[in-house]
Amino acid sequence: MSFSTLLFATDFSESSDHAFEYALTLAKQFDSQLGLIHVINEPVDLRGFYVPHISFDKLEEEIEQGARKVMEKFCRTHLADYEKYDCYVVPGIPYEEIIKKAEEIGATLIVMGTHGRTGFDHVLFGSTAEKVVRKSPIPVMTIRIKEG
Repeated sequence: MSFSTLLFATDFSESSDHAFEYALTLAKQFDSQLGLIHVINEPVDLRGFYVPHISFDKLEEEIEQGARKVMEKFCRTHLADYEKYDCYVVPGIPYEEIIKKAEEIGATLIVMGTHGRTGFDHVLFGSTAEKVVRKSPIPVMTIRIKEG
């Protein structure tokens, strides 16, 4: 089995950082191309509301610029000793964009953390990781952070 191209999905949480260790270890072990993706969950469309001091387009632009800066810092900090990587920051519905990017880059494995939400929280918010696992034609490795 070849893991020539890996896609690591991050939301920059502690759970994602923990999962990244696995993605990087696999990438180094198999000399893989490593893609890192962060999906900006499209903000609720506020254009219909009276918000005099804010431009919706400007807000989206600032959110995207902020996410790109966080991604650049993450890559500088965590990938100083690994050169075979690409970073992607895209707007959209997280699980859809993760699968789409994995297919685009020819990923052979998607690696992502799971927050391990349960009960009402899980029902209310669902789980990006769960949706990726259910809908992706590409194998997915989910890493759950250790509790306590």
